[in-house]
Amino acid sequence: RQMPRPDDVVVIDAVRTPIGRARRGSFKNTSPDDLLYAVLVAIRERTGLDPALVDDIAVGNVQLGGAYALPARTAMLRAGYPYTTPIYSLNRQCSSGLQAVANIAASIAAGDIRIGIAAGVESMSISGGPGEGEMPPMNGDAIGEHPLASSCLTPMGITAENVAERYGISRIDQDAMAVGSHAKALAAQASGAFEREMAPVSVSIVSAEGEVTTCVVTRDDGPRPGTSMEGLARLKTVFRPDGGSVTAGTSSQVSDGAAAVLLMSRSTADSLGLSPLGCLRAYRVVGVPPDEMGVGPAVAVPAALEAAGLSIGDVDVFEINEAFAAQAAYCVRKLGIPESKLNPLGGAIALGHPLGCTGARMVATLLHELRRSRQRIGVVSMCIGTGMGAAAVFQAEG
Repeated sequence: RQMPRPDDVVVIDAVRTPIGRARRGSFKNTSPDDLLYAVLVAIRERTGLDPALVDDIAVGNVQLGGAYALPARTAMLRAGYPYTTPIYSLNRQCSSGLQAVANIAASIAAGDIRIGIAAGVESMSISGGPGEGEMPPMNGDAIGEHPLASSCLTPMGITAENVAERYGISRIDQDAMAVGSHAKALAAQASGAFEREMAPVSVSIVSAEGEVTTCVVTRDDGPRPGTSMEGLARLKTVFRPDGGSVTAGTSSQVSDGAAAVLLMSRSTADSLGLSPLGCLRAYRVVGVPPDEMGVGPAVAVPAALEAAGLSIGDVDVFEINEAFAAQAAYCVRKLGIPESKLNPLGGAIALGHPLGCTGARMVATLLHELRRSRQRIGVVSMCIGTGMGAAAVFQAEG
């Protein structure tokens, strides 16, 4: 256990919206800036922090135009933060929310700011999933002549098939991970395990007949009762119809959601009388072959643990993003993560994967679970499109 230091970067609170199923779920009619607004209000109200003390805000986003910079600024102003607080958006694909946490933490550690908020937001109801939007302008001819560069264009589902084929992850392995993800998420909902991380969102829902009703969303849409090995076995493969193993049931759900994390130095927290939820011990991002991008956590987690001076056995809870069961199962096997320590409240197959939000959402889930279960060390990690992996190590407080 690392002894507390005044210059530690600590998390005071972390909060998220429920996660909605894209296009047909709770937030299908909700603007993404309203989701971001909800968590920025919640983080301010829950901690009682004077918003004028926030020195910077970073927002991760993947699919929306310009990484959603302009609407992010309007959301923070509507949420009660003054115009003197700056904000920016960033895109490191599926790790964007975690990268926002790392960026704010680095600014605090460098002494550039004292207090910052890291957030993430995505509305896949509006933007669609990876590969559904218009491709950005690029030199296709030059890319096509470069095998490694052209492999960055490999569809995400095919990268999952590549991992399954190259590393021996069977259809049964994948289906078992999906069943476990749903079972754990359903149990977490039933026990109220998500309550401390959740910011309820008031939404307007438009029916097929055009009728508008208002309700408060308090639960994730994704977890499916009755998910079974038998049911999943009946699903057809979707990315490689002949000889593939990856199905819709073993892929993360396309989703809508937002999350926010409040960070500051320990000395600042002490001066404000705020009790930390956890401390960031290390963050690392690594590169891997683009056509098997899903192996990213298997490389990133050891790098982050080494930076923290820890080993796999020291970790109590692993939050590994289930972009696809194929890649997540491989990483779990490669790293030697015990099932009892893996995604105890379920993962993205059950909960959903709102791309820019996921990293910050996982931090919220991890830190509240560590406190709830009275455990100490946790890891958040995910693969990243075009061939990368990110991982962060946290130590619980209190």
